Amino acid sequence: MLDLRLIRRDPDAVRSALARRGDVAADAIDRLLAADERWRELTTQLETLQAEQNEATRALRGAPTDEQRAQLRTLSERGRALSDAQAGVAAERDELLRALPNVPAADAAPEDTVVREWGAAGKSGRDHLELAGERIDMERGARLSGSRFAYLRGDLVLLELALVRWAMTQLVGAGFEPVIPPVLVREHALYGTGMLPDTEQQIYRLADDDLYLVGTSEVALASLHAGEILDAGELPRRYAGFSPCFRREAGAAGRDTRGIFRVHQFEKVEMFSFVAPEDSADEHERILALEESILQALEIPYRVVNIAVNDLGASAAKKYDCEAWLPGQGRYRELTSCSNTTDFQARRLEIRYRPRDAKKPETLHTLNGTAVAVGRTLIALLENGQQDDGTIVIPPALVAAGAPATLAAAVGG
Repeated sequence: MLDLRLIRRDPDAVRSALARRGDVAADAIDRLLAADERWRELTTQLETLQAEQNEATRALRGAPTDEQRAQLRTLSERGRALSDAQAGVAAERDELLRALPNVPAADAAPEDTVVREWGAAGKSGRDHLELAGERIDMERGARLSGSRFAYLRGDLVLLELALVRWAMTQLVGAGFEPVIPPVLVREHALYGTGMLPDTEQQIYRLADDDLYLVGTSEVALASLHAGEILDAGELPRRYAGFSPCFRREAGAAGRDTRGIFRVHQFEKVEMFSFVAPEDSADEHERILALEESILQALEIPYRVVNIAVNDLGASAAKKYDCEAWLPGQGRYRELTSCSNTTDFQARRLEIRYRPRDAKKPETLHTLNGTAVAVGRTLIALLENGQQDDGTIVIPPALVAAGAPATLAAAVGG
């Protein structure tokens, strides 16, 4: 949620910044400010009326006269009417405020921009389903749960477990505390991260329990300090969450629905940081550097893309994607992403910190980034590791973590 004080102070700057996103109504800020002005007028009237009530009460000497009773009754009725009107306008204003996405960073790209590339892209070959065979069992997964569910079997399970353990070890070494969070959350957690009302069509809901299945552990990690005030000396706080994730993937079609590239259930290792506002831009680059170091250790060719401002999620001020080269598709595809959400999520979740020598706590900044999207990383490992002799070579970093050094590609696809 945006800072209402900022909008009051410099509405033109906010209006101009939001216009870059292309998904905000031109009069959104005007309607918000009009509602805020009505709220402030009603607040002033209510304060004046309360002063009158206090004065009338102080004027009483003994039992009130009929005239005094009538005056007090009239003031009380006016007070209730003004209070109701003020609450209604406040609700309208707050709804308009909640509908606004985050203000994009000044250096958020006007269009998708490749920042750099690493590794030897351009290799072609069989795709992950052809290479894995029944180790990625889509047919039996569909019989069990419907389309876009899979059984992962055999040595691919050992590869996944080694990948997760290795990634967690890398993040612990970089100062992240490992967390296994709940994957069923209440609505407020999704609202707090900006998933609601932005992406409700992708979220599974358990109607009988008023709970939702998370599409990323970012949701649970963001709420870890909801409603808290942290000391400046506690920042930055960095967490690495591992969890299954669930997405409806409504509207997905075509080649993306083949295999495990875009499925309803998958696992991720997610990074999440709570930082002081002045440190969030540097933290964003730090998270990106960690994502790149993981891809380089896994020997996966990739490119970094500064995502176009009109393609940012509601909470993001700036976002990078790391796109891996997938020989089976013959193109780069998104593997990880990282976003600086500035104070947007923290304001919704009421997470603050107390700066040194400051009288009042202030809203901190939050950031998130994918360390490992397990299913897509397995795809990249299989397709980039395939050899002419029918083997799939696994990077030494994962072999040292317990993964098999080579896998046998399925015969005949």
